[in-house]
Amino acid sequence: MTMYPSKTPDEERQMMLRQQRAHIRQVLGVRRSSLLLMLYLVFYVVYLITGGVVFAALEAPEEKSVKSALARTRRTFLETYPCVSDDDLEKLIEEVVKASNRGVSAARNVSGEPNWSFGQSLFFSSTVVTTIGYGHVTPLSKGGKIFCILYAMLGIPLTLVLLTALVERLMVPTTMLLQCLNSRLGHLYQPFNIRLLHLFLVGSLLVCLFFLTPAAFFATLEPEWDFLDSLYYCFISLTTIGLGDYIPGDSPNQPYRPIYKVATTGYLLVGLTFMMLTLTVFYDIPQLNFGLFFLMRSDETTGDPEKVRLQTPGAVGPKYTQQLDDGGVGRRAVVRVKSRRDDSPSPEDTTPVHARP
Repeated sequence: MTMYPSKTPDEERQMMLRQQRAHIRQVLGVRRSSLLLMLYLVFYVVYLITGGVVFAALEAPEEKSVKSALARTRRTFLETYPCVSDDDLEKLIEEVVKASNRGVSAARNVSGEPNWSFGQSLFFSSTVVTTIGYGHVTPLSKGGKIFCILYAMLGIPLTLVLLTALVERLMVPTTMLLQCLNSRLGHLYQPFNIRLLHLFLVGSLLVCLFFLTPAAFFATLEPEWDFLDSLYYCFISLTTIGLGDYIPGDSPNQPYRPIYKVATTGYLLVGLTFMMLTLTVFYDIPQLNFGLFFLMRSDETTGDPEKVRLQTPGAVGPKYTQQLDDGGVGRRAVVRVKSRRDDSPSPEDTTPVHARP
């Protein structure tokens, strides 16, 4: 005979509220995931507007200052050389800007190293297949543009496959670290807290090895970069934003430029791999994977309040009372089934986290 413990008034009240909300959503014909997605879209639009307002407030004064300095320099040049007309100067500036936008500098003190040497070309190829795409150097010929399209169509999937395979290998020692934390701290802390500590350790390793340390090297090698500029470049590159305002190895008379470019290419590939590893560890924590709330299949479990209670991490399952007969003498044995707080692996589990169902 199986008996369920009676619910407290608070539990019954919460269940009634969940049932009412589910009934309202059913009447309105709105899925829970769709409602959450609409709210998320509103938040996302507000986030974009906030970014626009903040960037405008921070950068507009600096832009005005640069424009004022440029206007003063132009007036000084025309006053110093009255034989040059304003129209001729404007035409010269337009040509210089066009060349700069195509990756060709008009400055006389720039290194004679061509933009399409092997080192620079290899660096460009890596920015294409990794979708970083700085945009400071672009194909100039029609054949180069066509080849770039075909090269990216094949190279981007190949890069994703390679990075995924590398991350899968790196998840083995990463999972061993999680198992070690579980074995040592499992009796003191909840599995979710241990996973947060595990994510913190992996994230700290990413920041130290691929942000702070390379930033110190770039700040030393690049004459016009300070540490903030170098750290900014590392973040913009490894997140594949690739604004292209800071490019290593493009300063005038840069020594060993081809070798420098090849080394930077290796840094980008290894850094992107470890970035994907950190994101994988992050998404392996169910409580932090908020994207699950927007999936339509989540409505199958959230529509029933009882399923929500049973499938919620940390929810305590019912106590079962089993009636046993032994030679006509009845004995009552209480078997308590305790659900796991989450899907954290046990110390004995050697299956990689991302490979578990």
